[in-house]
Amino acid sequence: MDSTDMQNPNRALTDTRFSDLKPPLSEPVLDALTEAGFEYCTPVQAATIPLLCSYKDVAVDAATGSGKTLAFVVPLVEILRRASSPPKPHEVMGIILSPTRELSSQIYNVAQPFIATLSNVKSMLLVGGVEVKADVKKIEEEGANLLIGTPGRLYDIMERVDILDFRNLEVLILDEADRLLDMGFQKQISSIISRLPKLRRTGLFSATQTEAVEELSKAGLRNPVRVEVRAETKSLNDSTSSQLSSSKTPSGLQLEYLECEADKKPSQLIDLLLKNKFKKIIVYFMTCACVDYWGVVLPRLTALKGFALIPLHGKMKQTVREKALASFISLKNGILLCTDVAARGLDIPGVDCIVQYDPPQDPNVFIHRVGRTARLGRQGSAIVFLLPKEEAYVEFLRIRRVPLQERKNTDDVPDVVPQIRAAAKKDRDVMEKGLRAFVSFIRAYKEHHCSYIFRWKELEVGKLGMGYGLLQLPSMPEVKHHSLSTVGFTPVEDVKLEDIKFKDKSREKQRKKNMQVKKEAQEQEPKPQKPNKTPNAAPTAMRKKTAKQRRAAQTVEDEEELAREYRLLKKLRKGTIDESEFARLTGTEEL
Repeated sequence: MDSTDMQNPNRALTDTRFSDLKPPLSEPVLDALTEAGFEYCTPVQAATIPLLCSYKDVAVDAATGSGKTLAFVVPLVEILRRASSPPKPHEVMGIILSPTRELSSQIYNVAQPFIATLSNVKSMLLVGGVEVKADVKKIEEEGANLLIGTPGRLYDIMERVDILDFRNLEVLILDEADRLLDMGFQKQISSIISRLPKLRRTGLFSATQTEAVEELSKAGLRNPVRVEVRAETKSLNDSTSSQLSSSKTPSGLQLEYLECEADKKPSQLIDLLLKNKFKKIIVYFMTCACVDYWGVVLPRLTALKGFALIPLHGKMKQTVREKALASFISLKNGILLCTDVAARGLDIPGVDCIVQYDPPQDPNVFIHRVGRTARLGRQGSAIVFLLPKEEAYVEFLRIRRVPLQERKNTDDVPDVVPQIRAAAKKDRDVMEKGLRAFVSFIRAYKEHHCSYIFRWKELEVGKLGMGYGLLQLPSMPEVKHHSLSTVGFTPVEDVKLEDIKFKDKSREKQRKKNMQVKKEAQEQEPKPQKPNKTPNAAPTAMRKKTAKQRRAAQTVEDEEELAREYRLLKKLRKGTIDESEFARLTGTEEL
């Protein structure tokens, strides 16, 4: 069960008991709450449960970690209990949608003790990673009354299964509503809602209310009641002041930023991890390729020997993702290296510190990332790494009620870049993963929502390459761009990339085999004949392009590439392509 929702330290956050709510909760639900250790409501629970139980639609805007899950699970169960007769096997009475498999699974597990108080109500988890035919077969044979899952899988099921009856649906819940829309689920959600009865209760839950959520609220809710719960924090301008200001982050969270050059980031990260050796830490990176790379490199550093380092990202197989998450949850102290797949809704007990090695592409995700710690009144810390040219992000967040304090650089930290480069020399896997991570980071950086702060054309590629421990900079349009500086990068001269071997003998054997096949194919190809040199040939045809002409051609190429990516981005926002298709067409790593 979700430990955030299932624990109630210090009488939680209000003096309202679940037993005092009006309309009153049923005895079976109160017993389930008591057994789970609950007596008092959190503010969002105290405000939302009575509204939903009174058949009101709600749009809930509350800080992450505030106990939103129980705020909709409890009233949903109460509404289903009031049904005039037990539902038929294929009669769907409730639907809960969330953006990721992990969050859907967590909600499903939290809901089980409360659903168990209902007789003849069958719940089912619908997420990817499981063969859809298996879900279809299970529904047809066993039935389903409460569906919990992701929009894509539910849409697929609704397309395939005619036996499900939605005519008497009582409750629709959209959890992390802004993320549901950001991930390109608009088309599926619109289709799902169009098949549901209008006389139903609907709840939108999110830590951030965007314009898209507002539009969905207008389309899917009937005169909704807005519930907004904010944490109260002391003003940063005067630490002795008792003045309180509204914040989007939990009150027990210490938020900091560390400004440093790109080539110093890995050394500062190692220093931070060493100073928090006995804590539970989540480190966020921009892309899947970055997680893969640092997940391979960090365990090879002498300073981190014995540290538990667990990678997690959205391109992993579902079973691997579940195993990684379960392993981290079970640890008393350790480090989770991940993308934003673990940024929303997930409750991981005992997380002490959040490190944002790369700021998120979407600034709304910042709040969700730091919300993995300091949950329900507990203490926690979070730090974001910023390049010197990204400092305007601090003011941007302050305006959005997310105040940061500066953390000073530790000047005497050992430089770990030589160790990283040494690892790349010894193992081709490290070298190749580093190149892929570097390329994926730059391409993801180009898609940053705050492009006026995170300007990719001002990236110091040389220092960035050093920070990734690269032996040589890759040949890519963004690196060749005239405005990108390669100052600060020192190529490794004593090694050729093609000579670096895989440490894994089977992979190296296969690589050599592939190289031999390629060599033989090239030898068999007929050599192109050289054109006859004629004295009458135009001199301009033989003349090499000038540097100015080459720059002009490169500029045209860059502009065409950006125009193409902009057109694809418009298609993504319109819903004509999904995120995976967008990532494939642009070469951007999927988060």
